[in-house]
Amino acid sequence: MKRLFNPIYKSIFMILVLLTSVTALHAQTIVHGVVTDAKTKEAMPYVTVSFAGTTQGISTNGQGRYTLSTNDNAVTQVKASFVGYRTAVRNVTQGQDQTINIALTENNQSLNEVVVRSSKKKKYTNKNNPAVELIRQVIAHKAQNQVENYNYAEYKQYERMNFSLSNLSDKFRSKRIFKNYQFLFREQDSTAIGGKTLLPMYQEEKMSDNYFRKDPYAKKQIITANKQVKYDENFVDNQGLTAYFNRMYQDINIYDNNVSLLSNQLLSPIANGSPEFYKFFITDTLKDVQPNLIELSFTPRNTNNLLFEGKIYITMDGNYAVQNAMLTVNKNINLNFVRQMQANLSFEKNNDGRYHLSQSDLKIEFGINKNKGGGIYGERLVSISNFVINNARTGDTYKGPAQVVALNAEDKDDTYWQMTRPDTLDAASASIYKNIDSLQTIPSFKKTMDIATLVLAGYKNFGAFELGPANTFYSFNPVEGFRVRLGGRTTPTLSKRYYFETYGAYGTRDEKFKYFLSSTYSLNNKSIYSFPQNYIRASFQHDTKIPGQELQFVQESNFLLSFKRGANDIWLYNDIFRLDYVHEFTNHLSYALGFKKWNQTPAGALLYQNLLPNGSLNNVNLIQTSELSAQIRWAPHEKFYQGKLYRTPIPDKYPIFTLSYTQGVKGLLGGEYNYQNVVGNINKRFYLSQFGFTDVTAEGGYLFGQVPFPLLDIHHANQTYAFQLQSYNLMNFQEFVSDHYASIAVDHNFNGFIFNRIPLLKRLKLREIIDVKSLWGGVRKENDPANDPSLLRFPGSVGANGAGTYALGSTPYVEGSVGVGNIFKLLRIDYVRRFTYLDHPGAPRSGIRFFVKFDF
Repeated sequence: MKRLFNPIYKSIFMILVLLTSVTALHAQTIVHGVVTDAKTKEAMPYVTVSFAGTTQGISTNGQGRYTLSTNDNAVTQVKASFVGYRTAVRNVTQGQDQTINIALTENNQSLNEVVVRSSKKKKYTNKNNPAVELIRQVIAHKAQNQVENYNYAEYKQYERMNFSLSNLSDKFRSKRIFKNYQFLFREQDSTAIGGKTLLPMYQEEKMSDNYFRKDPYAKKQIITANKQVKYDENFVDNQGLTAYFNRMYQDINIYDNNVSLLSNQLLSPIANGSPEFYKFFITDTLKDVQPNLIELSFTPRNTNNLLFEGKIYITMDGNYAVQNAMLTVNKNINLNFVRQMQANLSFEKNNDGRYHLSQSDLKIEFGINKNKGGGIYGERLVSISNFVINNARTGDTYKGPAQVVALNAEDKDDTYWQMTRPDTLDAASASIYKNIDSLQTIPSFKKTMDIATLVLAGYKNFGAFELGPANTFYSFNPVEGFRVRLGGRTTPTLSKRYYFETYGAYGTRDEKFKYFLSSTYSLNNKSIYSFPQNYIRASFQHDTKIPGQELQFVQESNFLLSFKRGANDIWLYNDIFRLDYVHEFTNHLSYALGFKKWNQTPAGALLYQNLLPNGSLNNVNLIQTSELSAQIRWAPHEKFYQGKLYRTPIPDKYPIFTLSYTQGVKGLLGGEYNYQNVVGNINKRFYLSQFGFTDVTAEGGYLFGQVPFPLLDIHHANQTYAFQLQSYNLMNFQEFVSDHYASIAVDHNFNGFIFNRIPLLKRLKLREIIDVKSLWGGVRKENDPANDPSLLRFPGSVGANGAGTYALGSTPYVEGSVGVGNIFKLLRIDYVRRFTYLDHPGAPRSGIRFFVKFDF
């Protein structure tokens, strides 16, 4: 205190007092606060707030906050206005710093009432339409208003995702299970998305540093903090749950031509071709903000199509940038299970006068019934801060995987999150982490999760061991008769490094036991199902198999696959010992090395025969091979949901490349043949905006060396009534073999583009599908038993329908189908037609196939 009164400080103090007394005569008026919806109590972003009678004003930010200041003594009021709400005016006290929170009430006017009407209704047209001219200006300026226009950009990002059971009745809440857990529920306004009563079930928060470089292109996200509700690993795969939710709620970039939402792509209102699919209306001009804004409303021309509706606010400063956007969907949209959807986007001005996304808030409620009953409500909030442009970092900043998680990301305490969150969590959200821990201790909840795991995943959990899968306990086929099977696997409760799997089966007709044993050791101290995989596995299987059957995400003992068309008596008894090493990298490049000792014996109507030098037939009862294999797979940006049995890839626009090499070694552990087999595969989904999407799979293979036909490529056939995307649905088992081949499969889903235009069909929300598969191939002379009697003969006239085995000629095998999907929101039915090789005995010309798929 003594230093305050030395001559220098005393002079400064006197100057400050003098300046304060002078400026007090013209003190600044500062007003700040939050604008909310009077009914829902939710904060309202991009509301126009201004000093009444002036042109000075701003828009509220993503949290509904605003700050205004002025030295104008004539200012006495502040007003807030927003389309669809009554303008609110509040008195201010001049010369003071004050907080004025404003609640806006709806004026109950619809969009149609905002539009100026004339005595004669005019037909909507793009020609000479100022709204369309405006949107064309926005489209023309898209490139300059995106982050990718900068050489460098970086920012911090906060992300929060939460899910709740929604629209819950009082009867549900009063169940005895929740008697002592009423604190779990969350109350909100009954008109808000999700209804009055919610039960929060999941929440995840992330903080990250993000870096962008234009040339060479690079985007890098470093997750510095992560907090997630975690369930018992015996019931729920937490990592897989996160991946699935992130796929459903992706970033919304309105500047992209198509916006990914719920595994679908919706056309952006500012896409290049948007005027052909949307109707645009200028519904307001905001001149009391800087820069001036034009409110542009839009609605789909066809309300069933995958399109948005809502409002965007365009800056009139020459940038024609989107400052704010409110996106929703029409109630008639061909989108399953979605009751309500709302996305709010806010943009802030950079130092160079252009704009960047500052916040996005996506809310969706799902329900089996779109109009009533319980549902699921989800929200993903993204807030961006500290946005810096053209600040080049060292090259190491942009190297490595696109996403990196810091080692201490999950170690942040509550104090850290309270300091870094851009907003304050409500009581229910703040306590969800400990509430879910409490919920998992309730015996009835554990029982419910146990039953759900058995029904959905097919396993009954016993702690360190789980029994299943249930759908393989019983099946039947012509060789084994009735087949019973019982098996299971260990869980992470026993060990995260060691995994054991086994089953035993018995057939009543062949009266033989089958079994399987597998032991896996994780090399990275993670579950073998966790990405990235890194494990070694040894297994032995003594069981039956249909040659040429390739199943997708189901097991061969599945009861439903017991039902097949045509002759189904070509089988094998296999003894297979495998040793596999798998190593995945975080950039989704992986490789696998393997050894396989395979003894196969024909069963059922299948015979292995060759000609002896004296011309007599010789039955061969055993083929023995020993193989070394290597595989490289690259799946950039791949995402998947990890279930109990297998890892299911989530389709996306990025291709998947696979290259496999197999070396048969004669003399190694009884191996009888030398050969080399190379197979390459490319799989990619092409999104075609409003015309749907196309899945394309191309594959080719070449086998070097002389081998009997069971070691050739036996093309994947399907004799079940289930439609298989990667098999030939009208090809018989072991009908075609090749030592060189090329194939392509194209499956196009129109997403209702055609049916949405047919009055009687569009209400059913059906979706059209076409599928075409073509296969070219052949057998070289050295592998053709017609040229070498010592080779095993191609089976002919076997089975009840006289089916046989053939080499492809100059004509490819071709089949195609037309289908109707989204029947009862789950079922796809295809009419399949075979176009070539119809002269083969038992070859079906056509058939009906079914495919069950849960999709939005």
